[in-house]
Amino acid sequence: MGFWDVGPFDNDDAADFAGDLDVVAEDVRIEMVGRVLDRVVTANDDVDMGIPKAVAAAALIAAQCPGGEATCPVYGPSTPMPQFPNSLRGLAVDALDNVLAASSWRAVEWNDAAKGQQWRRNIIALRNVLDPPQRETLFAN
Repeated sequence: MGFWDVGPFDNDDAADFAGDLDVVAEDVRIEMVGRVLDRVVTANDDVDMGIPKAVAAAALIAAQCPGGEATCPVYGPSTPMPQFPNSLRGLAVDALDNVLAASSWRAVEWNDAAKGQQWRRNIIALRNVLDPPQRETLFAN
């Protein structure tokens, strides 16, 4: 897999996933996004293969949330996405938590990369859109 940059679709696997989403029916898109997230949530120690697609899937869901950003117009899906069910938000949060906690070679590779800090900040920003910090948490000592 080639990393190009720190965005959710800035790698080969995520761009391929976006292309796959473009060619299937709307109801299948919801199912595909859910499967990608579930794979990372239920992975024991091997989340490597699912990280790029899970981040992209989370970005698609976050794009529909208040404060969410539109997905990459170049490498993201070109077909409009269906409205994702709220149940996928929690699954996306759990997947991103696993991505951030992963000791996999992909996560370690990003941590060691020059842009690793920015990649982690982007993942945390996605997570915060999906599950905004509570006001009490923001102002806690």
